[in-house]
Order: sequence, then structure tokens, then C-alpha cells
Amino acid sequence: MFATVAGAYAADPLADAEMTKLASVSGCLTCHSIESGKPGPNGMAPIGPAWQDVGKQYAGKPGAGEFLTRIVLEGSSPYSSHWKGKVSGLSMPPNAVAITEGNARRLVDWILALGK
Repeated sequence: MFATVAGAYAADPLADAEMTKLASVSGCLTCHSIESGKPGPNGMAPIGPAWQDVGKQYAGKPGAGEFLTRIVLEGSSPYSSHWKGKVSGLSMPPNAVAITEGNARRLVDWILALGK
């Protein structure tokens, strides 16, 4: 089970340069933006949901950190996405080759703090 550290980012999560750098070097910012309302390529819907939206969607839900960490590492199903119609991507690919489980959890904790 993972320890939750979302509170560590609650003061000013948008200004957290360490998490932004981790997201960048891990390739996350290719599909996701941090802030809501950013368009995707060529004015289309964004490829993946903005992390502020993800944070709001999962804020306060039991097990959200564990669930989202698994999604980051293992990917998601295109058949069960509640982002359908809001993003242009069909599903999230597995990213275990791009980010460690520990860093994925740190990033997910930060994303959850963005929704507060």
C-alpha cells in the first residue's frame, strides 16, 4: 500500500517545479496539460485530461492514489473511460518503462492535490 503525501503539495501545486520536471522527462506532458482548458494539437480536444480535471474527478475518493498509479503504470481501457468525448485520446498507454512506480505515485499525489 502506498503512503499518501498529497498534503505536501497543497500549498502551491502549480508552482512545484520538481513535479513539472518529472512529468516532462517522463513524457507525460506529451498528452496531458497541468491546467484545465488547454487545447490539444491543431485545436482539437486535448489527447489526455488536464491534471487539474483529474484531481477534481478523484478528490477525496478512497483508493484514488492507488488506482491512478496503476493507470499510469499499466495503462487504461478504451472501453471504460469517463473522459470519452472530453479528450481526443482513446486510452492511456502503459508507462512503466518511462517512470518508476515510486515516481508515478509521487506524480499522482501531486495531481490529486491539484484538484483541491
